[in-house]
Amino acid sequence: MGDMPQVKYIRRTLESVIRRAVREFPAVVLTGPRQSGKTTLLKHLFEKRHTYVSLEPPDVRAAAISDPRGFLSMYSAPVIFDEIQYAPELLPYIKEAIDGDRNRAGQYLLTGSQNLLLMESVSESLAGRAAILRLLPLSGREINSTPQASLRWEPGRKRTRSKSPSPSALWKGFLRGGYPELTTHPKRDIQLWHAAYVQTYLERDVRTLKQIGDLTQFQKFLRALAARNAQLLNLTELSRDLGIAVNTVKAWLSVLETSYQIIVLRPFFANVGKRLVKTPKVYFTDLGTLCYLTGLKDPEHAAAGPMGGAIMETAVLMEIIKAYVHRGIEPQVYFWRTSAGREVDIMVDTGGQLVPIEVKLSATPKQSMAEGIESFSKAFGSRAAKGYVVHPGSVRLPLGPDATALPMSDL
Repeated sequence: MGDMPQVKYIRRTLESVIRRAVREFPAVVLTGPRQSGKTTLLKHLFEKRHTYVSLEPPDVRAAAISDPRGFLSMYSAPVIFDEIQYAPELLPYIKEAIDGDRNRAGQYLLTGSQNLLLMESVSESLAGRAAILRLLPLSGREINSTPQASLRWEPGRKRTRSKSPSPSALWKGFLRGGYPELTTHPKRDIQLWHAAYVQTYLERDVRTLKQIGDLTQFQKFLRALAARNAQLLNLTELSRDLGIAVNTVKAWLSVLETSYQIIVLRPFFANVGKRLVKTPKVYFTDLGTLCYLTGLKDPEHAAAGPMGGAIMETAVLMEIIKAYVHRGIEPQVYFWRTSAGREVDIMVDTGGQLVPIEVKLSATPKQSMAEGIESFSKAFGSRAAKGYVVHPGSVRLPLGPDATALPMSDL
């Protein structure tokens, strides 16, 4: 047998942030969905200096749980503990070790893919001692080798303008999604990979997080939720359609949110004297998972079918969220919708201004596509920044005084 071919490493936006955190904090906790590249990233940056230990194998886990002090003396810092959620019992002893040498940075690098349980344990044990960072699946910037490129509205940041992909290439990318394994192994069967991901990872995480007895019912819930992606989420209607209690729907949504499978987008409230819609929207974090759960297999069907707009909107939203999260910033992203039906798909609160963004499926921008942004600008006056109508084509042009049409690759 010859050597295995070397898999290409994809540079991540988070690299500079995590390096800085390792220089400044005794511990760094890297969370995110399974398979988002956490282990690869830590090994790539730190394996020369840190010992690597996975806590997933049952024998390693058993050793860590039965004798935490002995285990930590066997794997002394600096060390990477992968999948710390399998042995949260280690955390108080890691705290003890850190407190023995508080000024030494980068002692313990921990990864975990279950936000809820992990964060409870971490905040109890490592408060003030750990930087907590998130790694989501690959962004378009990372896939296109421009991980540090800024968002269009950010002043003074590094900006790159990439060539717009063909519609076919864009939609093929949406079907594949952002998990690194599918990007570094382009010949992988996408359907099989996502089927295995949903089966193995979601169900394993779900089982651990909340006692969900009926996994068949949970699968139905996943598919029903995917069909409502990017829509206002009516919990009562969803529970009625599935024949389950509203409280069960809420519990299952929180499971998906805490294992990073969905983003809940909330409406933006500001005192503009209008009644606003209070219902949130739900988006799947990964486009490939979304397409798999809604039964989409080919680019043309995905683009032309009833889910086309929702997929495009998810792609734009997740590109924005990943750009912030992968710089260690909590994104302030919302949607805006009045009871009179005026709306903007995505709104980014930059701290100084509010940036309205409309997402359109047509590659031919028209003035009428900016109506929501015009209403938004009237409502918010000087707080409203210039808006963008993001589309899958290659055209970039002004749409009146308040908005610019922008290809997705230019975001």
